[in-house]
Amino acid sequence: MSGAAGGAGSGIDAVLLAKPPAFSEQSAAAMGEAAFGIAAAGARNLGSERDQTFMLLGDDGTGLAILKVSNPAEDPATLDMEALVAFHAVRADPALAVAQPRRSPAALPDAGAAGFRVRWDHDGDVHWLRVYDLLPGRARLDPRTLADPALVAWGHTTARLGRALRSFIHPNAIRTLPWDVQHASTVRPMLASIADRSTREAVEAVLDRFERTVLPRWSGLRAQVIHTDLTADNVLADDDGLITGIIDFGDLSHTALVVDLASVLDSMALGRPGEEMFRVARLVLDGYEHVVPLEPLEREVMGEIWAARAAVGVAIGSWRAAEGLEEPGFAERLNETALVMMDHMLTTGWERTALALGARDDSRGGSGTAVLSGRRDAVFGPAMEPLSYDEPVEMASASGVWMQDTEGRRYLDAYNNVVCVGHSHPRVTSAVARQWRVLNTNMRYLHHAAIELGERLVQSCPPELDTVLFVNSGSEANDLAWRIAKYHTGNQGGLCTDFAYHGITESMADLSPEVLPAGVSGAQHVETWLPPDAYRGLHPSSDEFAAALARLAARDVAPAAVILDGVLQSDGVLDLEPAYVQELVRLTHESGGLWIADEVQGGHGRTGSAMWSFERFGIVPDFVTLGKPMGNGQPVGAVILRRELAERFARDTVFFSTFAGNQVSMVASHAVLDVLADERVLPRVEATGDALRKAVREATAGHDRVGDVRGVGLANGIEIVTDRTSRRPDPEAAAAVKNGMRARGVLVGTTGRAVNTLKVRPPLAFTEVHIPTFVAALTGALDELPSS
Repeated sequence: MSGAAGGAGSGIDAVLLAKPPAFSEQSAAAMGEAAFGIAAAGARNLGSERDQTFMLLGDDGTGLAILKVSNPAEDPATLDMEALVAFHAVRADPALAVAQPRRSPAALPDAGAAGFRVRWDHDGDVHWLRVYDLLPGRARLDPRTLADPALVAWGHTTARLGRALRSFIHPNAIRTLPWDVQHASTVRPMLASIADRSTREAVEAVLDRFERTVLPRWSGLRAQVIHTDLTADNVLADDDGLITGIIDFGDLSHTALVVDLASVLDSMALGRPGEEMFRVARLVLDGYEHVVPLEPLEREVMGEIWAARAAVGVAIGSWRAAEGLEEPGFAERLNETALVMMDHMLTTGWERTALALGARDDSRGGSGTAVLSGRRDAVFGPAMEPLSYDEPVEMASASGVWMQDTEGRRYLDAYNNVVCVGHSHPRVTSAVARQWRVLNTNMRYLHHAAIELGERLVQSCPPELDTVLFVNSGSEANDLAWRIAKYHTGNQGGLCTDFAYHGITESMADLSPEVLPAGVSGAQHVETWLPPDAYRGLHPSSDEFAAALARLAARDVAPAAVILDGVLQSDGVLDLEPAYVQELVRLTHESGGLWIADEVQGGHGRTGSAMWSFERFGIVPDFVTLGKPMGNGQPVGAVILRRELAERFARDTVFFSTFAGNQVSMVASHAVLDVLADERVLPRVEATGDALRKAVREATAGHDRVGDVRGVGLANGIEIVTDRTSRRPDPEAAAAVKNGMRARGVLVGTTGRAVNTLKVRPPLAFTEVHIPTFVAALTGALDELPSS
């Protein structure tokens, strides 16, 4: 060993300083038979950094087992630790795919962990042979090919492995390995081996930052024995990139829990350009936090630990190549992409890197549904909306598009649009939990989260809409827009569609004919119009709207505002033509009124074609109102409007709401926007909606009770009729289908004045994978209907 190697190796495990064994494939096959009785026809060298790994092959070339030949410098007790941890992991999490060692046929009954290794003497060196079971999957995965679900799954598996090892301990796990980045400083003597100056300087800058800001806080991080090297090279994966086998515990060490995440991020983000590496990292972190929520300090220093991991990899690879311990092409194969990754974090800055990684901080059952329903009626009284289904459901938990009741039954949620990015999305729940632990107050104090969210919302809209006011719900948003419209125009009249719903405040109840009892006339200052019914060819022009304006004028009432839900959920889920809506806006402005685009139902990507449903009409509204999906269940709302409207309002009053703009609601709303972007939700919604409607139409082609299947994105209606000839609405049949689907584990609602349209508006986490389940429940419920 040269002096440079000796100097570089000070304090480092001796295994890194020794050359790996160099047995031939023919020798490996013979060793496997001699030591473990495996009659192999051959072997294939799988490559390894410090030891040798072979796949033992049968006569037909199929794999029989994995043979590992240790480095002569390896401590046998460390090899025993690797066997013990493999057993421990599977005991703790039996579903975790961890390769298990095989016991030597010659091992004594009391040999313990030593019974899983066999000594092999060769040319004066002592090697230890071990055999592991063969697991399914392929090695040498290219992380750049992984789809988003696989990245999330990697995070999930990493957390499961860490959780499985949390109670494992072994004295040999207390060691100094540079892959464990708490010992990153030990690679400094290796930096002279990095030939490229810019790469060397980047590694030095990363190590400087790590030693200055992370090491002093290291004792505050959760610590345990972990894998430390969970990368694409150390697992087996299926064709979708999902981990099917964890195969190497050679770098096992007691260190901070997040070091495992750093190794995964270092592997998964390699070769991802610019901000894409952060998007990938966030998806991995999402998967991790499905299992183990990160603590604030862990998230805060994640960037530095990740960068230090990359720096260590460059240093070790360059040094091993320079020392002749590995072929340079192999040892330095990841240096260039690691440099790109480090450079991006260095130029982004560490605080912004932390923000990019999500460090944005500014059921019980048992009484039975019948008893609980009775208690509900007793305490809430008759004004409360009835339960959704004939057989009530008491929900216990939910995740993504699935809900689970207190009896353990799962339901595919095709109804609840409030949780637009999915129930219990970790990005949202973690953001809310972190913020609650820090601060939640009102907008009389400065805070970044509200200001930045307002800026993001303005940027999502046409330039004319440049001002944001936060509220706590869609009802409040519509109420405030209505109030400002009356101030600005001096008018009192309002118009809405025939069966609209826009909120629960007094003014919005007047503009929500859906909540009026049958036969009850609406307020005198409000008129309604029948929107186009393309299924029946009714009301195709703007004449109905013009007539409504005329009726207001006949009562000497001028319009202050017209309000429209862009997907007309309450009217039966109708898709309007852009020219039609444009004409309505023109007539509104001509009559002195303002246009309110109610995006509570159709916004936040529900249509798939755009963030806001009004965009597909080619109009610029005077107000945009937001609610339900904005915080994924956290109460929040907003009004986006033209500055001149706010200025007129401000001359007569001041707007303040105690809870509006609170930090918890703001970080939830940021998280929703982040998920919509990171998971590329909008194009997925558009494709899923097209596929859903196509599948439903094909599956119900022979069902005479399905009159129309319509919608846009994931706002869809399935109209139930007595027959396709008369097209007569059949609300009883629609209710029966709704309840029949609930009985089959799929949740939908009903809508429309005749209450005969199935309302299908699932969380936007609904994908094409879920369509067969939905269609099967629908057709099953339809088949149960009596003949009309």
